[in-house]
Amino acid sequence: SRQATPREKDGPATMVVKTEKCAFSEYNVYPGHGMRMVRRDGQPVTLGGSKTKSMMLQRMKPSKLQWTQGWRRLNKKMQVDTTVKKRTRKTTKFQRAIVGASLEDLKKKKTQKPHERSAQREAALREVKERNKAKKAASKKSEGGAKGKAFQKTKGFGKGATGGKQR
Repeated sequence: SRQATPREKDGPATMVVKTEKCAFSEYNVYPGHGMRMVRRDGQPVTLGGSKTKSMMLQRMKPSKLQWTQGWRRLNKKMQVDTTVKKRTRKTTKFQRAIVGASLEDLKKKKTQKPHERSAQREAALREVKERNKAKKAASKKSEGGAKGKAFQKTKGFGKGATGGKQR
């Protein structure tokens, strides 16, 4: 019995044929077939045969001729590769603790009813006001009998722009 060569193991060898597309009809043009024409602008154009060359020289539109791929594409006669829209994953919200507040505290505040929240805010404001009052009272007590700051007599300085060069 004969041993299989490495190429035969993969299956039958396929020959690669370099084909070009006809500039007019968009059909494949195999090696040894068709013709090349150089346009006035210097661009080489591959044509499938005399028919396509004739039509191109007559300035016919490929989309108007039924036998061209352009017409078939426009009139939906062939399967055009439809691009499937890539699905995007829906972003999921994720709660994280903030510096100074744990996750449990945040969840409690979220589930609180609005009237509870406003009552809590008012209580906090009252507390701050009371603290400020206590501070003021303490500062007045420490000042004693002195009546504010002793004003320094100045010779008209600090009264605003008086005299001098005006702009």
